[in-house]
Amino acid sequence: MKLWRWILVLVIVAALAAFGWHWVAEDPGYVLVQLRGWQAETTVVAAVVVLLLAWALLSAVWFAVRWPFGAFTRRHRRLSRKKMSDGLQALMEGRHGDAERDLHRASRLDALRGPALLAAAEAASRRGENNRALTTLDEAAQVAPRAARVLRARVLRREGRAVEAVNLLAADADAGNLTPGGWRELALAALASGDHRRARQALEPLQKSGALGARNFAVLEAQVLAASLRGASDAAALNTLWSQLPKAQRRIPAAIDAYARQAAAFGMMLPAMDEVESALRREWSPLLIETYGSLGAEDIEARLRRAESWLDGHPNDAALLLTLGRMCVRLNLWGKATQYLERSLALTPSSGAWEALGDVHAGQGDAALAQRCYRNALALARGEAIQPLPQGARSTRLDTRPIAVEERSEHGVPRLPE
Repeated sequence: MKLWRWILVLVIVAALAAFGWHWVAEDPGYVLVQLRGWQAETTVVAAVVVLLLAWALLSAVWFAVRWPFGAFTRRHRRLSRKKMSDGLQALMEGRHGDAERDLHRASRLDALRGPALLAAAEAASRRGENNRALTTLDEAAQVAPRAARVLRARVLRREGRAVEAVNLLAADADAGNLTPGGWRELALAALASGDHRRARQALEPLQKSGALGARNFAVLEAQVLAASLRGASDAAALNTLWSQLPKAQRRIPAAIDAYARQAAAFGMMLPAMDEVESALRREWSPLLIETYGSLGAEDIEARLRRAESWLDGHPNDAALLLTLGRMCVRLNLWGKATQYLERSLALTPSSGAWEALGDVHAGQGDAALAQRCYRNALALARGEAIQPLPQGARSTRLDTRPIAVEERSEHGVPRLPE
């Protein structure tokens, strides 16, 4: 395709040249130049050619005169770009000292000054040289003020000065002029300083920007909402905050968990149970199952019956079995608690299940087995090996194999379990 295009262009140029030559040949024009008794006569075509040659000659002379001076500039530009490349590579490799040195050298070139100083400040911060980082950011603020402000807030937050980071970004946040990185830093700094209102305000613009991605934003949103709910001063403040949250945020498991635990602590057991049960009806969540079992001893027998009814649909859920075991421990139902907890340990070993099993043996007066269970809970939490219980201390009639449950799609077609 390109070959035919070039052939077509050449044909057009040849046709224009042929017609132009005939047009000029009919009347080539006349040019007369007189200067102090000197005169020159020529045609228009020849005059144009002479002018082009003179322009080319002057350009060549000017290039030859400028070349020695431009060589230093070109060398400086080439070395600065090389230092910039080496500095960024060293920063990614963790050689922060080398990165800071190379990036400071690269900043001598005006075109690279802003990015080089920002990267040098990040390298100094990663080395723990926060004072050097802040000094470098003072220079970077003259070239890239917005990026320098965001990076300064990050350095302050890493240093434990979260309140200063929030104050630094507050003015731009109120004006809505923060970049996505600024909103993220504001949310993290506000979360660290306990300013939960600021942290919640940063969520909406951060979500609209899409800078974090769905998964990372969901993690940050859950952290902010859970901290806000746990920070409620009393039952009225908790209910007000919960009612003001958007519907989508009130369906986040971490937020429901924080609300339910805080509501139970304030004595609002029924609202806490209603929220957890409603959420479990919408979507199964191991986190909320554990929350359901830790809401206190109020109405625990009815809650136990309701939780046992969920076993039909989730017989292999270790979190549900652990919750049932803990509730049975509160009711002193040692046999049922042992069955639930041993099955939970067989499916997914956890320190919580070992601890609850230790409570079972302690409640039955077997201090030796209780101590071994507690040691296993600590060992599992530390990632160490556990000591199995004696064979005689375990139920011999309990089947701890996973139960196969038939699952069907929305069209009623059987499918393999996930």
